Amino acid sequence: MLIALHPGSFDPPTLGHLDLVLRGRKLFDRLHVVVGVNSRKSPLFSAAERVDLFRASLEADGIHDVEVHAWDGLTVELARRLGASVLLRGLRQVGDFEAEQSIALMNRRLAPEIETVYLPCREEHLGLTSTLVRDIARMGADVSPFVPVPVALALRDRFKGKT
Repeated sequence: MLIALHPGSFDPPTLGHLDLVLRGRKLFDRLHVVVGVNSRKSPLFSAAERVDLFRASLEADGIHDVEVHAWDGLTVELARRLGASVLLRGLRQVGDFEAEQSIALMNRRLAPEIETVYLPCREEHLGLTSTLVRDIARMGADVSPFVPVPVALALRDRFKGKT
């Protein structure tokens, strides 16, 4: 059985993240989404909220076979724990590859049995980042073209009265 992890901060989950999961489900027998806790970032949503948002987004699309976890540690350690042999990562632009390659090389040193697989994003998701979505929502604009419905509602509630 080929098991993959799709790690990220997902603050918040976007349609690009969801698309990558939908495509990954076709490539792997099991797929886990891993909401990472990054001490270098100040997230808008807590890890538990991001897990709930990703789960709600998947459920809204009728997807029930993808597990979503929060994790505060080395991704390769969780991969080993779950029996995963692949880390699934998305690439939007050239700069993403450079950053992702650095992480993949370190993961290979830590866990040579785990491979990193990159999928390019679809054209409609080029340039789509959680940071931009947060900024757009913070300014009171409509983010529904960029995020699943549960995320758009959560962003609206989070920034209600702050514009």
